[in-house]
Order: sequence, then structure tokens, then C-alpha cells
Amino acid sequence: MTDRYLSVAAAGAHEMEIRRSRFLCALAPVADEAAAREIISARRRAEPAARHHCHAFVLGPDGRTQRSSDDGEPAGTAGVPMLEVLRRREVTDTVAVVSRHFGGVLLGAGGLIRAYGQAVSDALDAVGLVEYRRLRLFDVTMDYTRAGRFENDLRASPYVLHETRFEAAAHFAVGLAPGEEERFSSWLADLTGGEAVAAELGEEWVRG
Repeated sequence: MTDRYLSVAAAGAHEMEIRRSRFLCALAPVADEAAAREIISARRRAEPAARHHCHAFVLGPDGRTQRSSDDGEPAGTAGVPMLEVLRRREVTDTVAVVSRHFGGVLLGAGGLIRAYGQAVSDALDAVGLVEYRRLRLFDVTMDYTRAGRFENDLRASPYVLHETRFEAAAHFAVGLAPGEEERFSSWLADLTGGEAVAAELGEEWVRG
């Protein structure tokens, strides 16, 4: 089972032009196939003048679910090269939609394969990627008077601050890699004089 994966940092788009054809690649993070299909439909509505809306998406930390479509382009010239870029870059939980506005010049099968693959690759570079790690989460609880300094120290530490919550006390969800528990307990005790309480919450995928 994988303990980390990459996904796009946020929804975004990048456009390029090849021989007067415009290739607009939209990327978005998605959690399931229904969300991916909704993004694809939204791109069709957003670019009604485009002749083709080819897509590819990969889902799951292990990339188990993979789909692609040429949407009227010659078979194997659009969706497959788009999907191959996502797989080669090890990107998952991501949908890519390339809307092509035809410029009047035929590119040929090889030209289309290169264009659609490049559209996705360039868009990934433009939008950026983030890493998600499977970590053990601990809820660290302390008095408000210690919260500000603790948060600064935590951000400078090797541990991952997943989220903060302020209720009757200050709560910090902290992510630990396997084997870090004992060292973290000592670090927390030294930093707070033993006053902070840490309760395990279980494993979760955390954005690094």
C-alpha cells in the first residue's frame, strides 16, 4: 500500500497554440469519478466553441481508477497520451480536460499525440503539484496561553500541522510518519513542560 501520492495543487488551466489550433488544458483535484465527470461537463459548458473536449483522470492513492476519452479525435491520439502524462508524472486524484479549438490545419496522428500530451504536461507545470502522505494524526490539546508559541515551534519542526481548532482549549491536529511517535512525545513534553495532552485520532491522508 502506498504511503504518499501527488495531486494538483488546485484547479487551474493553461493554454498553448500549435499551428493555429488552441489547446486549453483544465486541471482539477477530484475525489471520485462523479466529481471528475462534473468537471468534464463544466468544461464543455465553459468552452462551447471547442470542437473536442478530450479528457483523462486518475483516482485513488494507488491510481487504480483510470479513464480517458478522445472525444472525436482519431482513436488513441488524445485521451491515451493525456492519461500517460498523468501516469508518468505519478499524479492521481486529478482530472485533465483539453478543449481544442481547431485552427484549420490538420496535425496528423503523431502531431495530435504530442500536442495533447504536451498540453497536460505544461498545465501540470503551470498549476503545480502537492504531495499527500498517509500519517498518524494526534490531537494535541493545551491552554491558549501556550498556543501561539507552540504553533510556531510546530511549524518549524519535522512534524506536520494538519489543522488547528480553538474551543475551550487550543487543539492542534499533528501528523506523524511511522516511527516518530516516541520522539514526538518527548519533544512535546519538553516543549510544554508536560502540560499538553496528545490523543491519537487514527491514520489520514495529509497534504504535505
